[in-house]
Amino acid sequence: MSTPAMDEPLLSVRGFRNLFLAGAVSQLGSQISYVALPLLAVTALGAGAGEVGLLAALGTLTVLLLGLPAGAWVDRVRRRPVMIATDLLRAGALLSIPVAWWGGWLSMGQLYLVAVLVGAGTLLFDVASYSIVPALVGRERLTAANTLLVGTGAGMDVAGRSAAGVLVQVAGAPVAILLDALSYLWSAAWLRGVAEPRTTAREPDPMGRRIAEGVRFLFGNPILVTALLQGTMANLAFPLCSVLLPVVIVRQLGQPEWVLGAYLAVGGLGVLAGSSSAHAIGRRLGTGRAAWLTSLVTTPAAIVVPFLSAGGPWVWASAVAWFVLTFRTGLNNVLLVSLRQRVTPDAMLGRMTATMRLLLTGALGAGGLLAAAVGELWGTGPALALGAAVMALSWLPYVRSPLRHEP
Repeated sequence: MSTPAMDEPLLSVRGFRNLFLAGAVSQLGSQISYVALPLLAVTALGAGAGEVGLLAALGTLTVLLLGLPAGAWVDRVRRRPVMIATDLLRAGALLSIPVAWWGGWLSMGQLYLVAVLVGAGTLLFDVASYSIVPALVGRERLTAANTLLVGTGAGMDVAGRSAAGVLVQVAGAPVAILLDALSYLWSAAWLRGVAEPRTTAREPDPMGRRIAEGVRFLFGNPILVTALLQGTMANLAFPLCSVLLPVVIVRQLGQPEWVLGAYLAVGGLGVLAGSSSAHAIGRRLGTGRAAWLTSLVTTPAAIVVPFLSAGGPWVWASAVAWFVLTFRTGLNNVLLVSLRQRVTPDAMLGRMTATMRLLLTGALGAGGLLAAAVGELWGTGPALALGAAVMALSWLPYVRSPLRHEP
């Protein structure tokens, strides 16, 4: 399969267009469930801070078990069937929630199981998806392609999170989760039109050897190590600042569900703004310099986030700080992902992506567990403060790193 010409619009490339359309709607549904699932646990099952934190952590901690084998496996198989199968897995798992709700047997145990299945499906899907993009568009157009993918995903975040609070209030959380399940079926249908790039046959290697090769490659590249360290700090901090938001906003401050949806939507707007401007900023400053300077300027805003617990106007001051922090996330999601794909050979993409995903998503899971523990032992305020402190220091890995000078 040949890559498209540089002057050919990306959305005229059939494989990339179908990947784009598949991801756009499923991302919308995922953000609805992002709000609806913890709200269902809090409002219908009486979940507290510990249970909400565990629910958030399970979907990400699944990566700790499957991350490294997933990358080694995806590097040896066709990637389109993997993405379709995981879409169907996630759809089935989510469909079980409204069925159980209407049948009267929904429990936290089922929500935990669904979180694990959806987390496993998302891991395999993302590893395959990131690995297939360079073959669809060519390495020289990765930043433009990721700007489109991440920017559209961020737009769906805004729409999904904005609609989720209202949708839950009007139709109920089970209906909102049902819509997410249908979005995965949509994604599977569009992925059928993604042409599988031809790959060179490889001699079978032991799984352990392939995993070790991927780990050595990542930790032997100082650019990838820098991206990993700063991403790990940010991913540890974000759950501490966000997992307990349903408890803080809905239960402690007594705000309606739409306020939670609006707060989260502000974060989606930040990701959208950052990802949409990443290509232009990266071309002007250079990829590494743009990521470094943006981190240095934006991370101090984290100090404002814990004041959310004071209520009143501090809710919206905290939301503005959340916008600033997620702007950085959107920019990094384009520039650093493109850089990771650019410096990694095709035969190593799955393993690099999975190893990176293992550690970054593991940090998210650890942050969720830490939020649950701190929230239960000392309250939501200290959890928010700890997350803000880690986020405010997450620019440190760039110091003296060669990534700062990458074009």
